[in-house]
Amino acid sequence: MLADLIRSVERAFGCRVAQAEPIRRGWLNLKWKLTTESGPLLLKQYNKRRYRMYREETLLRAFRQQVRLYGLGLACPRLLAAGEDILLHSEGGERFLVMEHCAGELVPAGRADERQMYALGREAGRMHRWLNDGTVGRLDAPQFVPPGREERLAYWRTLQDQNRSDGGERLLADLELQLRATEAMSTEDMAGLLPGWAHRDLWADNLLFDGERVAAILDFDRLNYDYPDLDIARAVLSYALDEAGVLHVPLAAAFVHGYREERELEPGRLTRSFRVLWYMESVWWIRPGEDPSSSPPIRFAREMRWLAAHQEELSDLLGGL
Repeated sequence: MLADLIRSVERAFGCRVAQAEPIRRGWLNLKWKLTTESGPLLLKQYNKRRYRMYREETLLRAFRQQVRLYGLGLACPRLLAAGEDILLHSEGGERFLVMEHCAGELVPAGRADERQMYALGREAGRMHRWLNDGTVGRLDAPQFVPPGREERLAYWRTLQDQNRSDGGERLLADLELQLRATEAMSTEDMAGLLPGWAHRDLWADNLLFDGERVAAILDFDRLNYDYPDLDIARAVLSYALDEAGVLHVPLAAAFVHGYREERELEPGRLTRSFRVLWYMESVWWIRPGEDPSSSPPIRFAREMRWLAAHQEELSDLLGGL
């Protein structure tokens, strides 16, 4: 596969690939750092199984927006096009992208500092402002349509019934926690949501830093019409909640301060964003069959437990953010 892809890259872009170094990050899709005489590039192959989960027209729209955001000055990779084509096909039938390789370091979840959070808030605010400047029209409905509380309660009760005999004490305790949090939630948080274009995967594995500066926002594959609030909550939770389960409010405040320099964010919106993120993602990560060898799902499940346990005190914890 790699030989096929390299031949296709060389043919499409007229460059010679001297070396391909694998980047072992992400789910199913494969990536390599390519050394060429034109400088370092990143090659991303789309796994056939995972590709079936995408709509190609949605992917292409996301790529066009990444190109536009890069041109406006957002910290993100420059996508290379062969003629007018960004998503390319190899002779062997592989779909792939080529982009500039962005220098920078991953900051592990829970370990950013205040200067990095301020910078990330500003970059996220710029991204949301440009994505929602009217260049791209609205869609009929956002990707996430929150189900009613009774529907979600029925979901958790069904899982409880299915797993009482063999689900294990930990899973049953998790399900009970999610059920109680759903019973106590306020439907006002869902009613106040404002749809818009969003990255939809803005967490630690998709962000590079150069010191205190955001070097690059990565992986725009999931960009779609949804809720910018979910990006805000996902980014803040990724870095402000440490591995011991402590939410560092000064980190959240630094992000909000940076964001407000680029886009309006009224008081209390981060609190609401946290609750909405939990309502959407809890069913993804609190479920049977958690893979103990895969660190992102473990991290996400831990976040969902924390959010469920702190639903009623979030406003006090965040101090009106």
